[in-house]
Amino acid sequence: MLPFGYIFGLILFGHVDDVNVLLGGTKLWSIFVTCTMLIPLYTLQKIFTWSMNNWNKHPIVQNLMVYYNNNNNNNNSNNNLLWTMIASDINVEFRRIDKIIITTNSITSIIVTDNWIIKVLPYKIKVIHQSDAILIVNKSDTHEMSPVTRGEVQFINIEVKSTRRGSQPFDIRLNVFDFKNLQDKVSRPITVLQNIKFHKTLLDKFIDNFKEQVQENPYYEYTEELGQCIGCMQASSNVKLYKQCNNDRAIGNPEDCMVCYCRPMWCIDCMAKWFASRQDESAPETWLSSKCTCPVCRARFCILDVCLIQSI
Repeated sequence: MLPFGYIFGLILFGHVDDVNVLLGGTKLWSIFVTCTMLIPLYTLQKIFTWSMNNWNKHPIVQNLMVYYNNNNNNNNSNNNLLWTMIASDINVEFRRIDKIIITTNSITSIIVTDNWIIKVLPYKIKVIHQSDAILIVNKSDTHEMSPVTRGEVQFINIEVKSTRRGSQPFDIRLNVFDFKNLQDKVSRPITVLQNIKFHKTLLDKFIDNFKEQVQENPYYEYTEELGQCIGCMQASSNVKLYKQCNNDRAIGNPEDCMVCYCRPMWCIDCMAKWFASRQDESAPETWLSSKCTCPVCRARFCILDVCLIQSI
């Protein structure tokens, strides 16, 4: 209506003396004036078509009707009201407090209820029933800077499609830290393609960064036999807390690193998880530079003191 309102305003406020001046001008101007009249007429015709038979031809209604199970019902009067039953079920689930809403960008959001996955766009609403949904992580991309995390941020693309004929598939692009919330809510497994690598949680990202930093530390030579990690009881213990950093402050400062006399009892994954559990959750950007205490003797150490074991 904006172009039409512009032309109408020119005539209403006397900027154009005669309508024939508009239509009799240049060819491009005539095309513009014609389009300003045709577009609103087309829009009204489209709305009228959608509204027929209780909005039965509206794209959102067509999407909902895919999930009506009783396809043998030939009563047209009943068919015209079937989509309202499905919409009512969605409304009931949406009112529940256990739904999750993930805002993927300023104009798009993903809503997951007990039985539905809904993508809300500015002009569309796409729905897929969870019982028929197939979710595949097919792409990931990493960006070095983000005003939110003040560091690296990673996004993944999830293709959501249904096994039902006629359903409309859609994509979900979200921050990797929202993946766990989505995974916990949907009842169907989320398939991750083999070539897609991403950190599912903030802890996973920290563990990888922790390992990279420890790889740069000197190795600790150890002659005795190593046992299983007492944290997970699965991997072999492969790290030793060995003081490496120099303390430039006064002797006896309570913030200084200390000597740990414990034998190797932890694997690097469990040590990273222990280190993360002792940090401030609201400031993950400070974790690597912070300090922790030994799980056994409580000796204070930093990440420079974590050494991989080299058996000799």
